[in-house]
Amino acid sequence: MNEIATYAGAPDLPGKTKFLQLVFVDINGVPKGMEIPADRFEEAVSEGIAFDGSSIPGFQGIEDSDLVFKADPSTVAEIPWEGITRVYGYIYKDDRPYRADPRGVLKRVLDELKEEGYKAYVGPEPEFYLFKKNGSWELDIPDSGGYFDLVTLDKARLVKREIAHYMPSFGLVPEVLHHEVGNAQHEIDFRFAEAMKTADNIVSFKYLVKAVAEMHGYYATFMPKPIYGFPGNGMHLHVNLSKDGENVFMGKDGLSETALHFIAGILKHAKALAAIVNPTVNSYKRLVPGYEAPVYISWGYRNRSALIRVPAFSGKSARIEYRCPDPSANPYLALAAILKAGLDGIKRELEPEGYVETNVYKMSADEREELGIETLPGSLGEALEALKKDKVVQEALGDAYENFISYKEAEWKAYLEYLESKELPADTKKVTEWELERYFYI
Repeated sequence: MNEIATYAGAPDLPGKTKFLQLVFVDINGVPKGMEIPADRFEEAVSEGIAFDGSSIPGFQGIEDSDLVFKADPSTVAEIPWEGITRVYGYIYKDDRPYRADPRGVLKRVLDELKEEGYKAYVGPEPEFYLFKKNGSWELDIPDSGGYFDLVTLDKARLVKREIAHYMPSFGLVPEVLHHEVGNAQHEIDFRFAEAMKTADNIVSFKYLVKAVAEMHGYYATFMPKPIYGFPGNGMHLHVNLSKDGENVFMGKDGLSETALHFIAGILKHAKALAAIVNPTVNSYKRLVPGYEAPVYISWGYRNRSALIRVPAFSGKSARIEYRCPDPSANPYLALAAILKAGLDGIKRELEPEGYVETNVYKMSADEREELGIETLPGSLGEALEALKKDKVVQEALGDAYENFISYKEAEWKAYLEYLESKELPADTKKVTEWELERYFYI
């Protein structure tokens, strides 16, 4: 990150910008930041802007109070409806990268990949719901549409088009807009990019969706399971690696050995990864049998019941689709952990287990056991216990691990205390008011 600290100049800002919005994310991936006059841009890039980080979730502690934001000039984008410019950056403490900065965590893992000669590309599919505002937790569903429906969508189709209209201003290239399986559930896919760019894009996209929905009198939520009995919001991630400009997941007759080792690494660390890619109590209300979200640690070609699917490909487009992540994940931490796990599989030349091309949900427990198919954690508590035992995923988070585990254990404890106060069972799959209050907006 020294290239940011020593950057000697700053490009012109777009339009007639008078203010610059400095954006970073907290441990939950929620955008935080501050605004400065535009004429301080070069200072924000070269010297940084000091701020108090003691009240930022995951940055807790009086000892974390004096932090510095240094802007990454490659991320400049104009927010058209506000007439200001946004920029992402890195967090420093005492002139060194701050241990709990999620963007810095991903950069360190990408640097490790680079040392091995690899560059990572990721394409996300974040799903969201649009609800009408009504001032209560009785969620008002504005349409009766289903998967790929074009009618009965109320005004949602107009909202999606407006989101897509603004996406290029943020550096996102929209590709497909469509209704998802659930009533009032939607998806807008955007172009595959290098991993850091994709993580930035996910943050931008969620901000954009919420902002445009608000303009039209809707609430947009990326909460994994906002309504019991309805499909959950997933964020499938399509991943591949390149070396010397060539996709190394391409083999002579299908996937390469490198790709298979990468898959094996993710499967090997799948239980610990769940704590990062499914990081909320509500995430595990989505990961239940009966819906498209996978719960069994398996892989296959074109098999949508498996944890990892290999989509059909032609030319040089070989990739894997990791299907359990949801959009409550901090994208920087999630991509760092996934890439670290995959790289571990490559380095150790692991072979993927749990190959299956039939519907895993229809298999008996004995059949799954015979194939070596295990199950993902059933709760945030179980996932955190798996993370505590997995050194590779811990190393992906680096010095941010202690902040993450401490914050998430407190979250799990607060939820259990709520259930006890309401005399609800610890394994309830109902979506509670505690979850709606904590996750619906963020």
